[in-house]
Amino acid sequence: MSLPKHNSSKQLWRNLVDTPAVLVDLNVVERNIARCQKRCEQLGFTVRPHIKTHKIPLLAQAQLDAGAMGITCQKLGEAEVMVEAGIDDILISYNIIGAAKLARLKALTEKARIIVCADSGYVVAGLSHAFADAKKPLEVMVECDTGMNRCGVTTAAEAANLAQEIFRAPGLTFSGLMTYPAADQGNEAITWLGQAKEACQKAGLDVPVISSGGTPDLFKLTANDIITEYRPGSYIYNDRSLVSSGAVTEDDCALSVLTTVVSRPTKDRAAIDAGSKSLTSDTFGHADFGTVLGHPNIQLASLSEEHGHLKSKSTAGLGQIKVGDTLRILPNHACVVSNLFDHITFVRGDYFVKHQTVAARGAVK
Repeated sequence: MSLPKHNSSKQLWRNLVDTPAVLVDLNVVERNIARCQKRCEQLGFTVRPHIKTHKIPLLAQAQLDAGAMGITCQKLGEAEVMVEAGIDDILISYNIIGAAKLARLKALTEKARIIVCADSGYVVAGLSHAFADAKKPLEVMVECDTGMNRCGVTTAAEAANLAQEIFRAPGLTFSGLMTYPAADQGNEAITWLGQAKEACQKAGLDVPVISSGGTPDLFKLTANDIITEYRPGSYIYNDRSLVSSGAVTEDDCALSVLTTVVSRPTKDRAAIDAGSKSLTSDTFGHADFGTVLGHPNIQLASLSEEHGHLKSKSTAGLGQIKVGDTLRILPNHACVVSNLFDHITFVRGDYFVKHQTVAARGAVK
């Protein structure tokens, strides 16, 4: 299934979009999907893209059609939306805790292949209790902290111990190791994962899948015989943080936020109608909140809820920018922006394609 083309009348999107709005250029999306798939195939990895970046079944299906073997969701609610749309091979890369969520998980496994992760005996015990009487065992991966300092076991020995605990637990089966490395530590994580794999094998366990991820490091990874699966997410859209890291260029960024200038109180200051409820407050080390495309002299200096505040980077002021003008902002972090809008607008260059519902928007449980 290909992504939709521009409509037959070739309408310009500028005539059809009110602000603030998210624009996603499908020409760029298609290039990004193909580039990532090719890179992972060169490295010998299967691809399991993380859909938290876009939260749209249509785009997940495009990733599958390009060669991905399944998808990754961060939350159970995202997985429920994707299964409802017909996607049937999903890794949920998040500890699932509590009776209510475990009941939802069990119901979901009756409709699709669902893999989960765990980083403690507490999580394993809950999963086992829920699945002890299931028709088929639940696939569980050990989440490993290879330097991100978020979730995950912190040593190779702990990984092997928890893998054995999963292997012995009623209703569960050990399906491998999973990590999300810290930025620029993808290659270092390979060594860690290799040690964990060896520890599991010494304990008598097969390690069928070793899953890593992260868009920034994909083109920095060296070929290896440890990683079997890769979970890139941001690559489908890309954003300012990835441009700054050198992973991509602005031409590789599919998502931008269209906004209108609503106030111009001084020559070096203006306000736009996209604030923190339309643009992420993530900075990723930047001093501001996005790139004003086509206007290198303008800084998106701060955000309040419904306003973005533009300032001049020089004594020249903001130039000819006036109330009523529209601007496009490249956000620091595209994934957060996806969760701020019920609908986005697909375009191809200057042409309108369709307004698209963000089906898993708000699915954070």
